[in-house]
Amino acid sequence: MTNHDYIIADLRIRSDRDLVALGLRGFAPFKSDSCGGADCYFSFDNDFRTYDNAAIKPISESYLAEADAHGALYKSTEGYLYRIASCNSEHHVIEFAIDTASNNITTNIKPENIDIAILRFGLWIMFGVVLAQHNGIAIHSSAIECDGRVVLFLGESGTGKSTHTRLWRENILGAHLLNDDSPIVRFVDGKAIIYGSPWSGKTPCYKNLSYPIAAFCRLSQAPDNNIKRLSTIAAIGAVLPSTPPQFAHDGALQDSICTTLGELLRCVPVYHLACLPNAEAAYLSHQTMISNAETTR
Repeated sequence: MTNHDYIIADLRIRSDRDLVALGLRGFAPFKSDSCGGADCYFSFDNDFRTYDNAAIKPISESYLAEADAHGALYKSTEGYLYRIASCNSEHHVIEFAIDTASNNITTNIKPENIDIAILRFGLWIMFGVVLAQHNGIAIHSSAIECDGRVVLFLGESGTGKSTHTRLWRENILGAHLLNDDSPIVRFVDGKAIIYGSPWSGKTPCYKNLSYPIAAFCRLSQAPDNNIKRLSTIAAIGAVLPSTPPQFAHDGALQDSICTTLGELLRCVPVYHLACLPNAEAAYLSHQTMISNAETTR
């Protein structure tokens, strides 16, 4: 069977099926020639092992709104298992498993009967486990590039991340959206790098590009515009909630995430922007994190 390779955040994932042809259009910019070794492997396994509940340890549960499904992450003897059960059918259960020794990812999804939302999210969870081994984290954020560097705007859903990056694009010359939901950050060779990814929420922004990180910025709504740089402790508290919540209760995954965050935050400033959804807020945040930073580097 022909292999299909995708390079995401400088890591090669090799699949036994063409993910784009299956309906994951966001993977198209990340396709690559299949050559050399891969960092992880993904396959549709007709002989997928059924995990007995007694052999797996629950880690976290969540609701996948896009697919109207319930997801649960487990620790297995080989690595991790992610089980997704459709809320519309008790018998429609999809599983993804990763062997962390080999980084082989398998699923019991039938290629001829795929729920794209479930496939996309299951792959995001499994690739997040691989990222944790490579100083990488998928950050829930809206990422804007300007002058060759990127600012990641963080916050709970509804706080205005996408609105603020739209204000940058409308008012700041040369500002471009890199990703609107789940860009990937890595600490590579002493540098903080952000990458576009095949996962971008409701905004189809799939760019196979990477840039240095200028800053992280947590947003909150306010009656006026104010920005301040956070202390180290406050910075960790501002960024950590935007890492994958499914991993928060697993010691190994959370240790990897915290180690990577510590390395990133030693060289990347973190700000808090309390603001209105207006052009002045975009000017203020750009001036603070891009323009002024340029003059002080």
